[in-house]
This record gives sequence, structure tokens and C-alpha cells, in this order.
Amino acid sequence: MISGFRVCLLAALQKHYELNHAIPERIVVYRDGVSDGKLPTVEQFEIPQLLSYALRCSPNYKAKLVFIVVQNRISTMLYSWSDDRFGTPSPRTVLDHTVTNRQWVDFYLMAHYMHQGCGLPTHYISAYNTADATPHHLQWLTFKMCHMYWNWYAHKLTFLWGQYLHCEPAIQLSDKLFSL
Repeated sequence: MISGFRVCLLAALQKHYELNHAIPERIVVYRDGVSDGKLPTVEQFEIPQLLSYALRCSPNYKAKLVFIVVQNRISTMLYSWSDDRFGTPSPRTVLDHTVTNRQWVDFYLMAHYMHQGCGLPTHYISAYNTADATPHHLQWLTFKMCHMYWNWYAHKLTFLWGQYLHCEPAIQLSDKLFSL
């Protein structure tokens, strides 16, 4: 599990305050690379770590936190039925019932169009939500975030550091696009 979340969160909150002269009302975290078996560890270790360090910004600060686990490597496939044949569902297709887990607020999202073959959805699990975000709001926000290139840069950076460098990223890169 990630033990350096506190450093990332504190730096992000400080930068937000520097630019906006206010602490954010809500914090949304998308966490990749967590299997179903590790979800309790995320709940018991990472989320409390984020909440405790958010309090350091201001003694009266009550962070409204949404923590979403992203699972890309899944075996679930979604199909749609149209024109008397099966096909890949269109972008923005959300499945939030029947095959989802009753213990979590979760959903499957087809975010992009597939030209051929079967598109694999991404599984999103809302592990923590004190921001009163409805499942519909989380689904819409997640779909919109899928089309921002920050995701790609963040994924490349974490892969590089985790697989090859085995150290914390330089703080000077925290507010820059990472050119890898």
C-alpha cells in the first residue's frame, strides 16, 4: 500500500491554497492498482492517513473525501444487443447493478469507443464518500476524468517510479506535466 499519500496530499493542498487562497471543500482521489482482497487494507490504512493529514491544513478543516478504487485488470466483459447481434457497448455505458458487489458502491464504465473486438470496462469502487456524492455524480465525474490527459501522465509517472527508480518522485515535478 502507499505510505507516501500524506506527502502528496499535503503538497496538493498547499498548492491549491497558494493558487486559490482557500482550502478545497472536497477531495476526490482515484486510486489504481488495488485488488478486491486489498480493499480492506485501503480502508484501514490509506484513507485514515489521508484524513489525518488533511486536518493538518487547518484545525477546523473537515475534508469531504471521495476515495475511488480503479480496477483495470478485470475479467468482466460487457456486451450490448442491437441489430440482432451482440456488440461492444457504446461509450458512457455504465453498469451499476446485477454484477456489482453489495458491500461497495461500485460500477463498471465503458469510457471509450472500441473499433473492433470486445471492449473491457473499468471497474470503479467508491470505498469512501463523505462528500455526499451520489452514484450518478461519481459516474459522470469519472467518465469526464477518463478524457483528461492528466490520467496518462500520472500513470506513466507512477509506473516509472514504482518499477525502475524505487524512490519518491522529486517534489519539483509535483505541479508539472511529466515528460517521460
